[in-house]
Amino acid sequence: QVHLVESGGGLVQPGGSLRLSCAVSGFSLDNFAIGWFRQAPGKEREGVLCIGSRGTTVSSNSVKGRFSASRDDAEMTMVLQINSLKPDDTAVYYCAASPQVFVKRCLDSNTVQVWGQGTQVTVSS
Repeated sequence: QVHLVESGGGLVQPGGSLRLSCAVSGFSLDNFAIGWFRQAPGKEREGVLCIGSRGTTVSSNSVKGRFSASRDDAEMTMVLQINSLKPDDTAVYYCAASPQVFVKRCLDSNTVQVWGQGTQVTVSS
């Protein structure tokens, strides 16, 4: 079975950092872009950052400079590093896989073929 499992969410103070991980199983990453989406209460799910199988990185303007990511295809994992957290970053963060052919649109949820279950990130003092 195909699975994406997120971990690393939690409660963090404004200005803090957090590292989210996504463990992949059940399929090869060779032909997939892996990315992160988030959904805040009452808002639509938005793409944050994704990395294609050939290293192309696509990120939302709202997180550039604060969010970074890396993928390890041998370990079947992807990590999202979040720095300088703000209360507006509070959301459920989802790991997602899109076919590599859609890498330039991998922040579009319509391209996602596999979703993780999500992990809650709460930024509050």
